[in-house]
Amino acid sequence: MSRVLVLNSGSSSVKYRLFDGAATVAKGLVERIGESGGEVADHRAALQGIMDEIDLEGLAAVGHRVVHGGAEFTGPTVIDDAVVARVEALVPLAPLHNPAALTGIEVARKLLPDVPQVAVFDTAFHATIPPEGVTWAIDKSLAERWQIRRYGFHGTSHAYVSRRTAQLLGRDPAETNVITLHLGNGASACAVEGGRSVATSMGMSPLPGLVMGTRSGDIDPTVIFHLHRVAGLPLDEIENSLTRHGGLQGMTGVNDLRSVLERRTAGDPDATLAFDVYCRRIREYVGAYLAVLGRVDAITFTAGVGENSPVVRAASLSGLDPLGISVDPERNERRDEVISPHGARIPVCVVPTDEELEIADQSRTALSLSR
Repeated sequence: MSRVLVLNSGSSSVKYRLFDGAATVAKGLVERIGESGGEVADHRAALQGIMDEIDLEGLAAVGHRVVHGGAEFTGPTVIDDAVVARVEALVPLAPLHNPAALTGIEVARKLLPDVPQVAVFDTAFHATIPPEGVTWAIDKSLAERWQIRRYGFHGTSHAYVSRRTAQLLGRDPAETNVITLHLGNGASACAVEGGRSVATSMGMSPLPGLVMGTRSGDIDPTVIFHLHRVAGLPLDEIENSLTRHGGLQGMTGVNDLRSVLERRTAGDPDATLAFDVYCRRIREYVGAYLAVLGRVDAITFTAGVGENSPVVRAASLSGLDPLGISVDPERNERRDEVISPHGARIPVCVVPTDEELEIADQSRTALSLSR
């Protein structure tokens, strides 16, 4: 069996997981890197500490999560100097995420110079969306010059969950159409046709689409113009408001859905409205992707909220019974793998995501290694 170390490097954190085949043999998180009171001064010290702590004997690869691969990277990619330069060129598309990944890659390559390194991109799974699904109706020359198009994110999660859903139902993933709902602090929907992404809710960045913990999701672009021209807000402040102070945070003052649900139960009108907006947006995307796919074999909830909130699952699909979509209350409360009634036209599933395992497997694929 081949060991793969998966690294997810953030601006001030490194999450790691070491796999031996499909088994996890070590995992952890180093936080507050370089911050006052933090345990380590920089990413090199953090990664050196991780590698000193875990057994790297037989390590076959290091898989790195990279958020944005642009239109160029459409699958897991073995890292060399040229790949690093191309990922650096994509920083303007993901200024908050790609620099941290590049730091992790740089340090890991220095500490493990003889171990192949693989980049696995959040955007890659969505490279199969057809042109009409990634193109916006703006000036063509502007779009081409500045790489403006839909890219989509959470690709490793949507890939893993859609494939697991097909297996759960005893179907061939290549012949199964699934709507996957990745609901965490970040959230996105994806229409998967025969194992290939054909539509997704996030866009050039992770901001649009579903309502999230701190991100607004879809809004009229005129809101930005209005806040700039009429309210006099600088663009940086507007961007910060939509990405860090929007979503549940903007509507209720808290970004954790569990707190929103507690306040809703207590009768808080802001929390009640936020919950209704959150679930309606999910339902709107489910309806849209039913139309995109034509035939849907399953709808699957995943990630922190999707896996653990029966009330969100029920409310998000309420009223869809005429379309063959419903949730069985008892199965939903138990969080069964299938939470729709027996014999439902479209099964509704709950499948835990495993993005790190997907990154490990894709890293092996890139290097032609077996699990």
